[in-house]
Amino acid sequence: MVWSPACTWSTFGIQVLLLAALFELASSTPTTRQTPPVWDKRTGKEIPLEEIAKRFTRRTEGGVHLPIVGRQVPGSSLERRASSAAIGLGDYVDVAYSVLLAVGGITTPLILDTGSSDLWVMSDACTSGCGKNIPLYPQATFQPENLDAKLFYGDSSSGTSAFGEIGMDTVGLAGIALKEQSFAAINRTNTSISRTGSAGIFGLGFPTNSVIWSQLFSRDLKATQGTTVTPRENAEIERNDVKYGNRYFPNLHFHSRFPSLPDVLTGATSRTPSRRQISNGMLNLLASFNKFAPFIPRLIVEKGLSMPLFTVTLQRNTVDVGGNLGQLTIGEMPSGMDINELTWVPVRNYSFADGGLPAPPDSPNEKYPIAWEVLIDDVYLDGEKLPRSNLSLSSLPDLPLSALVDTGNSLIRGPEDVVQHIFRKLEGSTSTSATGRFKCAQPHTLAFSIGGKLFPVDPRDFATQVFVDDVSVCGPNLVPTDPPQSGGYLFSWSLGAPFLKSVLSAYYFGNLTYPSRDPPRMGFLSTVPNNANELLQSAVSSAAKFENFPMLTAPAPTGTATAAGTVSPSSTSTRGSSNAALPFQPSIPLLWSACAVSLGLLVTASIS
Repeated sequence: MVWSPACTWSTFGIQVLLLAALFELASSTPTTRQTPPVWDKRTGKEIPLEEIAKRFTRRTEGGVHLPIVGRQVPGSSLERRASSAAIGLGDYVDVAYSVLLAVGGITTPLILDTGSSDLWVMSDACTSGCGKNIPLYPQATFQPENLDAKLFYGDSSSGTSAFGEIGMDTVGLAGIALKEQSFAAINRTNTSISRTGSAGIFGLGFPTNSVIWSQLFSRDLKATQGTTVTPRENAEIERNDVKYGNRYFPNLHFHSRFPSLPDVLTGATSRTPSRRQISNGMLNLLASFNKFAPFIPRLIVEKGLSMPLFTVTLQRNTVDVGGNLGQLTIGEMPSGMDINELTWVPVRNYSFADGGLPAPPDSPNEKYPIAWEVLIDDVYLDGEKLPRSNLSLSSLPDLPLSALVDTGNSLIRGPEDVVQHIFRKLEGSTSTSATGRFKCAQPHTLAFSIGGKLFPVDPRDFATQVFVDDVSVCGPNLVPTDPPQSGGYLFSWSLGAPFLKSVLSAYYFGNLTYPSRDPPRMGFLSTVPNNANELLQSAVSSAAKFENFPMLTAPAPTGTATAAGTVSPSSTSTRGSSNAALPFQPSIPLLWSACAVSLGLLVTASIS
C-alpha cells in the first residue's frame, strides 16, 4: 500500500491514518514478526521489559514512581521519512498510555485507565484478539476462582469487551508486590490494545466500579448465607444500556459500564430486597474491600503509603512532540510539586436513589463515589461559553454538569448537540452535519471551568490532521457520547488524553469505607504554556516541510510537570479558585517525596 495525496480521511483524521498504517503492516508483514525490540543506544543490545521496569521505576518509603511506557508497532509510511525513529519511555502516539506491571511470571505493559477499576491481562490461553507481539500471562501460577469475567467498555456507538476467568496471583510494580491479588486472565477480546503493544488494562478506579470485586463479593456472601454458589453471569446487554468505545482503532475508550451495585448487597433471591437488608449488607461489603479491592486501593491499605492518592501526567508525541513527562506516581506528589499548587474539587458521590451504594447502618448519611467524576462549572470555546445540552433535560432537569476524567479515552467526548454546536463554530457553518474542520494553523481553545478556574486543552492537543500529506486542514479531537440517564452515569463529558496532556491530575481516594470522614477529591494543575498558540503555528510550519505531523513513540524532553499560565479565553470571567480544605495537612512537608523518574533513555530501532 502506498500513501497518496489523493487519499482522504474522515473526521478522526490522523488517528484513522494510524489504522490504515496497521492495515498496511498486516498486508506486508508476516504475522510471525514481533514488535521491534527496545534497544540500548549505548550497548546496542535489546533491553528486556523487566530491565526497563527495574531501571526506570522507583519505590520510596512513602510512594511509588514509575514511567509510562510506550512500545512501537512497526513503522508507518510517515516514520519511513526518517532513517530511524526514536523510541523510549512514553506513550503510543498519544492514544494509549501504558505502565509496566509484574503479573505472575511476567512483566508486561498495561493501559493506564482511570475510567475503570479492573485489572486484566491477556493470557496464554487467549484464542481471539490477543495478538502475537506482546508478553501473554502464563497461567502456571494462576489461582482460578471459577468465575467468569465479562467486561464491557465505552458508549453506545459501538462495543468493546473482554472475556476470561477471574483468579488470583502475585501482582507488583516498582518492586512492591501484593499476593493473592484478584484480576482477570483474558482469553477473548475485541479491543485493539494489542496493536499498541499493551497486554491488558490497569484500572485505577474505585472498588464499587469493579466487576471482579462485585462477583467475588457476591459469591462469598451467597456462600455464607447458604445460597447455592454458582458463577455469576453478566448477561449480554442491550446497546443502549452500556457505555462502549468507538470501533475505529486507535480511538480508544475504556470506561466501564455502570455497575449494578444493589445486586451485590444481599444473597437473597428476591429482586426487591428491603432497604434494611441492603443497609446491613453494607457492613460485609465494606469489609470486602481489604480482600477483593483492585490493586491501587489494596496497595494504599496494605503498604502504608504517605497519602491515598496517585497522580498522572501524559506526554505529547503528535503534532508537536514534547510537553509533560509521562509519569504515574502513587502515594505522594511528584518531586518538586506541592499539593497547594493544585485546584482541588470533590469527586461526585452517587446516592442509593441514583444507583449508588446505600448508607451503612452506622453512618446513615454516607454517599459513595463510583468513578473519577467531577462537577464542571461551564465549557468554553475560544472564550465563548457553550450552551448546555438539551438531551437529558426531560428526565434529569436539575442535573449539574459533570465530567469523567479518563486516561483510557483517547478523545474528548461530550453531548451530541453541544459537540455539533462546536463543529459549526469551528467550520463557520450552519450545517447540521458539520464536521468541525478548520485550518491547522488557526489555534482553537476548548476550556473547562473546574472549581472556578479554567483548564484549557492545549491547541496542539485539540487539533488532529485530517488528510494524508496535508497539514493545512485539521479536525478536533472531539466526538459525541451518550447523554446522562437515570440509573446510569450522570456525567455529560468525558475528558480523555487531549485534556489530560494539558494538566497534572491528582486522584485522592480518601476513606474508601466512610467517605464523609475523608472525602475523595481530584486536583488539577494546568501545564499549558502561555505561548501555546504560537507553538501550534510553529509546529504547523515545521510539519509543512514533511507534509505530515510527527507520530512517534518517544520520551518527552522535560523531566517534571511545569505549572504554566493557561491559554484562557480573554472574554471569560471566572470565580476565584475554590481550593477546598484537603483532608491531609498541606503545610506538613512531604517526607517521602522522591526525585521524579527521568525518562532520558533514548533508544533506536531501524525502520524497514
